[in-house]
Amino acid sequence: MLNIVWMLFSGIPLALEHLAWGVILCITIIGIPFGKQQFKLAKLALMPFGAEIREK
Repeated sequence: MLNIVWMLFSGIPLALEHLAWGVILCITIIGIPFGKQQFKLAKLALMPFGAEIREK
C-alpha cells in the first residue's frame, strides 16, 4: 500500500527528474558515469521500499 502512495505522489515525478538529468549528463563524455547513476536513482525513486541496487 505504501509503495503505491509513494509512487503516485513522489516516485513518478522524482524518477522523471532523474531520467531527465541522466539524459542531460550523458550528452558529454565526462558526464556519462554520472548519467548512469541518475538512471539507477530513477529506478530506486519508483520503488524505494525493499529495493536494492546490485552490481552485475
